[in-house]
Amino acid sequence: MTHSLTPNQIAQLQDCFSLAQNPMQQDAARQAMTQLLGALELNATPAEVIDALWNELLTARRSTAFWEQISDAEKQMGDRLTQDNIRLQQNYLRLMQEQ
Repeated sequence: MTHSLTPNQIAQLQDCFSLAQNPMQQDAARQAMTQLLGALELNATPAEVIDALWNELLTARRSTAFWEQISDAEKQMGDRLTQDNIRLQQNYLRLMQEQ
């Protein structure tokens, strides 16, 4: 038995994916997906598989957001260290010129 999604259901699914991108909106994404699955009236097994995949997607997105924040923090620290190193070299050269 095949199920075709209506244009409205496809739009709802796209909204779910859009909400899932932001970890702060994942509760809303989870609720929207629950509503969509309820409207699809799937058998228990496919619904469980889709729900498990959806939860994995949300987990992966949270993990991605976390590592993006870590990467941004590392970049900021690296940039700051580079600027401090350049200033130290300039100060050293200035000091050597004054002597």
